[in-house]
Amino acid sequence: MSTQSNKGTALVTGASSGIGAVYADRLARRGYDLILVARNRDRLASLASRLTTETGRSVEVIAADLGDDRGIANVERILDNDASITMLVNNAGVGATAPLLESDPAKMEAMIKLNVVALTRLTQAVAPKFVARGGGTIINIASIVAIAPEALNGVYGATKAYVLAFSQSLHHELSDKGIRVQAVLPGATSTEFWAIAGRPVENLPSAIVMSATDMVDASLVGLDQGELVTIPALPDIADWNAFEGARQALRPNLSHSRPAARLLANA
Repeated sequence: MSTQSNKGTALVTGASSGIGAVYADRLARRGYDLILVARNRDRLASLASRLTTETGRSVEVIAADLGDDRGIANVERILDNDASITMLVNNAGVGATAPLLESDPAKMEAMIKLNVVALTRLTQAVAPKFVARGGGTIINIASIVAIAPEALNGVYGATKAYVLAFSQSLHHELSDKGIRVQAVLPGATSTEFWAIAGRPVENLPSAIVMSATDMVDASLVGLDQGELVTIPALPDIADWNAFEGARQALRPNLSHSRPAARLLANA
């Protein structure tokens, strides 16, 4: 049983397996009660039973499809009404590996709904509550394709680029109000994601595939260290700092009253 003091309640989406289930386990052991959200109630119930037995934390399960407006609204109500919630982990998501020209448009739209719309609405539901209480943590699970969109399906990469940009904007807007924001950019991780996306993880080089346990543990260390963006596999944070520094260096010249000289018709 956990001896950690109560840190409030963490709501974790996509919690029935893989990365979400590991977050649930680790957060319970850190002293959080849990609200676990996913479509598969049986899996959630099994995980909740184990975590309650092993940690003594309170674990509530919510069966909801966050690809559906009713499912999103159900979780929004919980975030709006439960004053014990101190952390939101936006982990629910789906991916794709096929090129755009080989992809089903309906599946691409559904991916945008889950990866972008649901994450945004849940964040917008809880952020005002965190601001009013003067504290809270939002963890958004993005992907390395947020900065390497050529690696997989372009729509998937675009949804994760949105998650990264949204998280950076949230940090800019909310950090002075006591709100912690972290964007996590995993590389290939050994979960059911790959089989669902059409490329079983067994087909990937083992040297690039991280276990979900290692991925989450590394991400939580990044959170503890105050990182806004955590890339679990990145050996040297200086590489990210250089990347971000180059982006910031562009800002003074992104908007002027006249086109750049190189783009003038008579140049």
